[in-house]
Amino acid sequence: MPLEPFTDTHFMKIALQEAEKAFDADEVPVGAIVVCENQVIAKAHNQTELLHDVTAHAEIIAITSASNFLDSKYLNECTLYVTLEPCVMCAGALMWTQIQNIVYGAFDEKKGFTQIGDKILHPSTNCTGGILENECSIILKEYFKSKRK
Repeated sequence: MPLEPFTDTHFMKIALQEAEKAFDADEVPVGAIVVCENQVIAKAHNQTELLHDVTAHAEIIAITSASNFLDSKYLNECTLYVTLEPCVMCAGALMWTQIQNIVYGAFDEKKGFTQIGDKILHPSTNCTGGILENECSIILKEYFKSKRK
């Protein structure tokens, strides 16, 4: 049965494709996309190693790309799909964008923003976790397993 377009699962699969690009580039495999009116307006993956920049998380790069696309610093009509729960830094940046929705795959029990509570997000931001959680977790586990050899 084909995947229905415009569902959280559909868009998370696109974010997973970005995570695969990060994996192939020997980056922590996190991918993110920004969707506005059912159109993908930004795609990104972690680039901290390539750019020698600890802030080059997929979410931050996606925010910049989406803001440039919309010619606006606000993403209040957009949804971010990201394969891993955003860290505190990324959640803070997302708060400033006033993003409408954040949808993430795998939970990050060590560094995810929910460890400090969700008050870091803008009050109008909706957040959903666990979309394709297994698939999003597997790619991360494979990456870190390969680093421990």
